[in-house]
Amino acid sequence: MSKRESISRYNLIIKKLRRYPATFKEISDYLSLESEIQSYNFNVSKRTFQRDLADIRTIYNIDIQFDFSRGVYFVDFDEQPEMNERILEAFDTFNALNISDRLSNHIHFEKRKPQGTENLYGLLHAIKNKVQIIFTHQKYWDNESTNRLVEPYALKEFKNRWYVLANDLKDNRIKSFALDRLNNLEITKRHFQFPKDFDVNEHYKYCFGIVSPNEQKPQEIILSFNTLQGKYIKSLPLHESQEIIKDDDNELRIKLFIVITFDFLMEILSHGDRVKVIEPDSLIANLKRSYQNALNRY
Repeated sequence: MSKRESISRYNLIIKKLRRYPATFKEISDYLSLESEIQSYNFNVSKRTFQRDLADIRTIYNIDIQFDFSRGVYFVDFDEQPEMNERILEAFDTFNALNISDRLSNHIHFEKRKPQGTENLYGLLHAIKNKVQIIFTHQKYWDNESTNRLVEPYALKEFKNRWYVLANDLKDNRIKSFALDRLNNLEITKRHFQFPKDFDVNEHYKYCFGIVSPNEQKPQEIILSFNTLQGKYIKSLPLHESQEIIKDDDNELRIKLFIVITFDFLMEILSHGDRVKVIEPDSLIANLKRSYQNALNRY
């Protein structure tokens, strides 16, 4: 059996189990039907099917389990639902691009590619094995790069850029370092103890973007969008705390509970005259200063 047939079979198994749990016979019947439709041989024995599950776990990081009480296989997505959605998103993209090379003229990729992703594997290795790393880092507002020795805790994505969240041993502060400004990565053999009281999800729970809260307290924010922009905000919420408090023919009004950071301010500015800040007054004042500074440039 060709590698292409194997990958296509993995995709079919995931597609089947994403909808409903199924017995091996139901999966086997589904693969048999797809074999006739696609003119491939997707039929497998139970032993080969078990190997397929191991391959799916390795390739896609999708865990398929067997429920002995019901006698069915199912996709185990009980933990980290937001991560599971991204995994399935990656699977859908991979599956779409794998259908046929002839589709290449019908897919237009973003020309801007994030830099620094070549270090993702090495950073994941260091995070998983809890070893210190050394690298040089260049801030945009600094002319010179600096050497850093850090304990890497997690990776974070924001607006198609990747960051490593790490404890900088220079001052023992948790900071984010952009991968596109990270060079000369060296993975040491010096192990560290991951702090028991640190959780990356809790660290960014009330944050928008990559900027850390820095001991700032979250506060209630109320925003009003025009009806058209409101549809985009409903389909892709600004933050997990987003709550709709008004939705009619004139506006979408939402409430957030977050820390006001530079990243969030830039997000609000990006919506232009399609958004109005209702609360708090401090955010309104910041926006007025930003708009006035922009006008002064003309």
